[in-house]
Amino acid sequence: MAHQVLMPKQGNTVESCIIVEWNVKVGDTVDVGTVLCSAETDKSTIDVESTVAGTVLALLYNEGDDVPVMIPIAVVGEAGEQVDVPVAQAAAPTPVEEPSAPPVFEAPAPAAAATGGEALLSSPRARASALERGIPLSTISATGPKGRIIERDVLASGGQPLSPAAREAALQGQLSAPVSGSGIGGRVLARDLAAPAAASSVATDVAYTDIPLKGIRKITAERMMASISTTCQFTMSAWADATALKRLRAQFKAARPELGLGGITIGDLVLYAVAKTLVEFPSHNAHFLGDAIRRFPAVDLGIATDTAKGLLVPVLRNSDRMSLKQLSDEAKVLITKAREGKAAPDELTGSTFTVSNVGSFGIEAFTPVINIPEVAILGVGAVALKPIEDEDGDVVFVDQISLSLTVDHQAVDGAEAARFLRALKENIKSIDLLLAL
Repeated sequence: MAHQVLMPKQGNTVESCIIVEWNVKVGDTVDVGTVLCSAETDKSTIDVESTVAGTVLALLYNEGDDVPVMIPIAVVGEAGEQVDVPVAQAAAPTPVEEPSAPPVFEAPAPAAAATGGEALLSSPRARASALERGIPLSTISATGPKGRIIERDVLASGGQPLSPAAREAALQGQLSAPVSGSGIGGRVLARDLAAPAAASSVATDVAYTDIPLKGIRKITAERMMASISTTCQFTMSAWADATALKRLRAQFKAARPELGLGGITIGDLVLYAVAKTLVEFPSHNAHFLGDAIRRFPAVDLGIATDTAKGLLVPVLRNSDRMSLKQLSDEAKVLITKAREGKAAPDELTGSTFTVSNVGSFGIEAFTPVINIPEVAILGVGAVALKPIEDEDGDVVFVDQISLSLTVDHQAVDGAEAARFLRALKENIKSIDLLLAL
């Protein structure tokens, strides 16, 4: 009897997945657990395994198709078995019964392939992104499975969007586009690719490019709008003495390699201080539910992470119970998985408080937007020398780190937020003492 293999559900927030690559073809023999295809969610890339053993009788979708979860994507049964699969792909996820007069199933026509052998080594999203930017696939280094070019490889190649004329010239002529062109906002025009004499032939260039809102960018846009429209947010900023942070960081870098402390960063030290401070302030380690405030006994710290696909927030579970080294090691694993598209949905949801660190960009202060339903988020900026009056009344310059705390006034009062920020400042200033507790 033939059985349908469904697109698996990946967490509570994933509604569909895009099929990146089929690893099998009709007629192949598979076992339970054989990887049929790789699929891309709005957060990560997954392997879809066969749930039955047998022969692949049909593949119901093409590479690049966006398939709702819990919908059949393939049919597996006995070799030579004929099955009738409904045209509507939203059929109920029940086994396909062998009909009395079996009609022959016609598999969907394959999707149009990109030109050349490059299409076989690139995902649909990568091809679309490369086409938009006018970047020949042959010039891009692949990091995907089986040496396949994926979307993040195209995005990592940098560069501004190209005008239609420039894109056509770049692709047909295999020309390399500059990182920034002479158009509005750095847009690359055809004259940026060709000789100056050819500039007069580009009279049809438009002044904008429409980029479809999808994937993580779409989810982020929806969540940020929901955050602003459903909460009462305000931000207060302060500076914390970073002398101890820098001293400890230097000591860790100089420590014996076998101790494994060289990778601990100032950011890790701040995360550690935040986790310990949240234990003192359960009002900030909470979710606002509209008619109730849910406080949590453990600190599940969200780490806002910039990835090639967009903003993701991997979650450091029970961060308040970790040593500094444990926190640093686990944070690096989660961030790497998020950036490589390998984080599981459960690793990207359920945070109780979020930290967004943009200090590496030289930003001193900003207004972070709350990751709802959380009631607060901390923005961490750069370390900078600031004039401070010492105990003798003299002005000295001291390393300070910028902190920006945004809270939902529906759940947290201003005075309580100020107390939290003051306690965090003290914990950062005395981070070496905090490590001893």
